[in-house]
Amino acid sequence: MNPVIGLDVAKGESQVQAFLDKKKRYKISFKVSHTLEGLDMLHQFLREVESVTGIKPPIVLEATGHYHTPVVQYFEDRDYLLIIVNPLISYRAKSSSLRKVKTDIIDANHLCELYYKEDLEPYKKRGIHLLNLRNLTRQHDNLTGIFVQTKLQFQAVLDQVFPEYRGVFGDLYSVVSLLTLLEYPTSNDVLVAGEQTLAAKINELCKSRSSKWADTQAKKLIAAAARNPFQDTLYQSHIITLEMYIKMLLEYQKHLSKFEDEIDALAKEIEEYKIIQSIPGIGEKIAATIISEIGEIDRFNHPKKLVAFAGIDPSIFESGRFKGTVNRITKRGSSRLRHALFMAVKCAIRDCRKKKTTDEIIPRNKRLREFYNKKREEGKPYKVAVIACANKLLQWIYAILKSNSPFQDIA
Repeated sequence: MNPVIGLDVAKGESQVQAFLDKKKRYKISFKVSHTLEGLDMLHQFLREVESVTGIKPPIVLEATGHYHTPVVQYFEDRDYLLIIVNPLISYRAKSSSLRKVKTDIIDANHLCELYYKEDLEPYKKRGIHLLNLRNLTRQHDNLTGIFVQTKLQFQAVLDQVFPEYRGVFGDLYSVVSLLTLLEYPTSNDVLVAGEQTLAAKINELCKSRSSKWADTQAKKLIAAAARNPFQDTLYQSHIITLEMYIKMLLEYQKHLSKFEDEIDALAKEIEEYKIIQSIPGIGEKIAATIISEIGEIDRFNHPKKLVAFAGIDPSIFESGRFKGTVNRITKRGSSRLRHALFMAVKCAIRDCRKKKTTDEIIPRNKRLREFYNKKREEGKPYKVAVIACANKLLQWIYAILKSNSPFQDIA
């Protein structure tokens, strides 16, 4: 016999179907909740199947974001073989039927049938360090997106209250800049306070800089207030909104800084972190994202599988005598890994000065820049050339991680 358990995972519950062998369904399908009691009940059912067949049944389930996590963790601890199927594969199997029927029971059945039809690879457990790093980098990206949106909303309000404030400090979003604006949100507040009071406040908020610098910033602030077209703020709602956005920005900066410290500390404990950074153009943040999204390199036995995992492999369309010539990338893999690779390529092919004292310009990554130039000379558009570079870069990453040796940038 060749038993298998199919789980159609949903939020907080799973539909269960067992097969003792191909086309030999066992008992009626049922649902279990993702609580300790529900998973214990499922475990008892698996033991029952094992006693009937004499074989410990594998568990087949779809990848469902984070919904399948409690099931995976529970049965990993009990040494069950888990097979997590890409939803695209299971969808293709479900679409093979002429009848259009979609229920949890049928989906659980399809997963069992897929086990007998396809050569499915077992789920490979990822290290806790890499999973923690992946969670942190993803949350950092999410919070960065919210931070950027808040910045845009803040700027829209600032343009209606104190647009001339932008040029006072070098960085509008520095802590001293935001705190000064929080204290003096309108040009009238600035002018009433006066230069000496402003200089003293700025010096208090930024003790790392000299009092002379604070005096200069106070003069700039007075001049900006004098130029400001909104001498009187008619709408108090703008002031309240501005204050709210400033406090949000300051909090987001604290949280992002905390994430960055945790990511850096965790990544330094992983050997691959330094190896990937040996490739010019890949900094700390990009390196942490790449290794956390890839996971253990042993999960891939060929560089093409890693390229497909990133979703930067070309789609192919042929039918009869027709052969498609406009082949876009599949985009079926990790979007975060893909984005990190594109950022790394853009940094690598960018020109930089060899030294500040000279005018000599060299690319950050000579080999990748040569490959990019070659593609452009072949007539490839910018985006196509960048994707080709990302593909090449990922193959290099595969090679250095497999060999556990640093990258050699030799032109």
